[in-house]
Amino acid sequence: MKSIIKMTGVLIVTLMLTSCVVHDYGHRPKPLPPGQAKKIYGGSAKDYAPGQVKKRHGRY
Repeated sequence: MKSIIKMTGVLIVTLMLTSCVVHDYGHRPKPLPPGQAKKIYGGSAKDYAPGQVKKRHGRY
């Protein structure tokens, strides 16, 4: 009788653990504004602005 109760307990715990599923729908986080990136990482806000990419690589 005790073995049946133990097996049932193990089965219930296993089912509870497998029912915990994390869904990732692929949402991308919002990009950081240039001013906030400057505060976090240092440097100039121009370094993080998307319109300044050409200037960073020396291409015009």
